[in-house]
Amino acid sequence: MNQKKVTFADIAEYTNFSKTTISRYFNNPDSLTIENQKKIAYALDELGYHENKLAKVLANGKSEFIGIIIPNLYLHYYAEMLNQILSTYGDHNYKFLVFVGDNNKDIEQNYIKELLAYKIEGLIVLSHTLTSKELEAYHVPVVTIERESEHVCGVCTDNYMGGIQATSLLIKNNCSKLIHINAKTPEYIPAYGRIKGFKDTCVTNNIPYEIITADFGTSYTSTVEQIRQIFNRIEEMSDEKKGIFLANDTYANIFLNIIIQKYGTLPSNYRIVGFDDSPIASEAIFPITTIGQQIEKMVQNAMELLVLQMEEMKKRVPKPLKKPIHRQITPILIRRDTTD
Repeated sequence: MNQKKVTFADIAEYTNFSKTTISRYFNNPDSLTIENQKKIAYALDELGYHENKLAKVLANGKSEFIGIIIPNLYLHYYAEMLNQILSTYGDHNYKFLVFVGDNNKDIEQNYIKELLAYKIEGLIVLSHTLTSKELEAYHVPVVTIERESEHVCGVCTDNYMGGIQATSLLIKNNCSKLIHINAKTPEYIPAYGRIKGFKDTCVTNNIPYEIITADFGTSYTSTVEQIRQIFNRIEEMSDEKKGIFLANDTYANIFLNIIIQKYGTLPSNYRIVGFDDSPIASEAIFPITTIGQQIEKMVQNAMELLVLQMEEMKKRVPKPLKKPIHRQITPILIRRDTTD
């Protein structure tokens, strides 16, 4: 309990190196030979040194923290995305400070100010409230995921291809009318590609279709209520075989549950496709066919782009990217029980 705190001076005395050399080991290890790094590492073990992270932040201004702004956690896609981001600690050794924005611009701006006060080294943004131009103005490395990213680096799925894949499968299931259910989505948002892919495929194949957009609110409860209203509207349509393509797996699972509550099973006149391949799709009562976003691959690419920028900022004379880097990930159709 009364063990003496090990200082840089103690390590320097033990190794016969200067305190400057010991400091370089912690702040710029590449400036030392591998042999000298091993000697210092051995000394740390022998002396029982415990690194003072706060002192390190105060010394070099590098916190090893990344901020995350996420819209919500009731949509399973965002929960899984966050899970995958947090799991990258073992690969990159960055820690994360997470804020849930609830689609409120003022709140998110305050969150970012607080994150900057914690000396974050980078920022991952999944919410849509702040423009990429506004994010760029914070002068911190930024990567966005599945949102507008003209002025910052971004990663997204090929949503248009995903829309085509989902719609084409429902056509192959001999659905006589196709319906797409989505939130009201501006055309500049990457996810709008799902709507466009759906529409273009229906028109090309001369299949009757309807696009139903709605405000699903900011909670799981409001989302369930809105989808229940949409289901009741669809039930009033003819008994033809309906192919339902929903914007995400959470919507798809809710829709499926409402059907099962009424019929006790999935009737032959309904076929369902979701989007994301979040865990809820495979765990549903009837596992849901979905368009896989390859979430793990998206996170890997996002972290690569962010680390690239953060490492550059640590150089004596950093050279920012000449223009933002954007990567698009190919979606994968995953067939399960809600389609033939």
